[in-house]
Amino acid sequence: MKPVAPRLLPAVAVPLLFLGLLTGCWDTRDINHRALPVCMGIAKQAGLYHVYLQFPDPVKDGLQLKVVSDYGHTITEAVDAISAKMTSDVDLPEVKVIIMERSYAEAGMKESIDNFMRNDHISAKALLVISDEPLESLFAFMVNSFKPTATAIYDSIEKNAGWNPQMALTRVWEVYRSIHSYTRDVAIPIFKSGESGTFDYDGSAILCSGKMVGRIDPDETLLANMFNEESAQGRIEVMNSASVLILQDTVRMKGTFVNGQPGVILDMTIRVSVLEKKGDSSAALIGKELERQTAERVQRMFAKLRKSKSDILGIGQEFRNLIPRDRLKHWRTDYLPRLQVDVRVHPIIQNEGNLTSS
Repeated sequence: MKPVAPRLLPAVAVPLLFLGLLTGCWDTRDINHRALPVCMGIAKQAGLYHVYLQFPDPVKDGLQLKVVSDYGHTITEAVDAISAKMTSDVDLPEVKVIIMERSYAEAGMKESIDNFMRNDHISAKALLVISDEPLESLFAFMVNSFKPTATAIYDSIEKNAGWNPQMALTRVWEVYRSIHSYTRDVAIPIFKSGESGTFDYDGSAILCSGKMVGRIDPDETLLANMFNEESAQGRIEVMNSASVLILQDTVRMKGTFVNGQPGVILDMTIRVSVLEKKGDSSAALIGKELERQTAERVQRMFAKLRKSKSDILGIGQEFRNLIPRDRLKHWRTDYLPRLQVDVRVHPIIQNEGNLTSS
């Protein structure tokens, strides 16, 4: 056999090189054979995960919402069972919202959250929601009440869509961080099907180490967002003397220890515009009522946090340099229940020239 002439080597080598590169695409799937759910629901019954997947299904006249569910000893097993039922492979990276049934959240979601972060099947940026009703009825409500875009609940909480300042906004990675933190917990919004074809927002669940341990109402969630630097701008506060629109808010915290007693000083500055006043209410009176109402809400929320031993406000972050490292892990159990709170609200009333009497 004659050796290949040197001048022919490039002509032989280049095609062989491209053949080697092409072998890396053997598992590529056509987009038409992939199912891309936008919403996932997770419940747990009798030791088995019950997983729901919702996605838009192309039909002759457009799209329709399709929900498929199945059981498994793990979430992955349940998803595989769903995929086996379908003519397309299920891909989860496009999941934008994960809905946890309340009973599952109360039992603890740590294992699932850890698994989500361990693999890349689900985005760490996916939003978390807790359902205040069985997932079966919630998904049936979504299919029957909304246009077939499969993003109805996502649009209700996404910051550039239907989100408002009294809703919690929590992603998978934030829950994972809280599970492995001594001093930080999170809140997750609670939804249920409404009577007028919309979702009813019912406040937020308080989480501690990945487990639902209590709940706060929308007004208290607004405060939690202010503490976590999610602006309350655009929120309307209705009081006896007036209705005001929050324009800007800042919260400064300082942890203290006095005779072994932990405490925190909260300085809250709230700039508002008066939309409508009642009677002869002066700016001073409106400011005093806003100060009192805000301080009472803060104290009411802290009472719930002490009882649940959950720090969704991140107050413990202020004590990381005040408590020894070996004691910091006991922040929720030994220090938070004894925390004394000094609330100082500084209202700033503006646009008094636009007052409207009623």
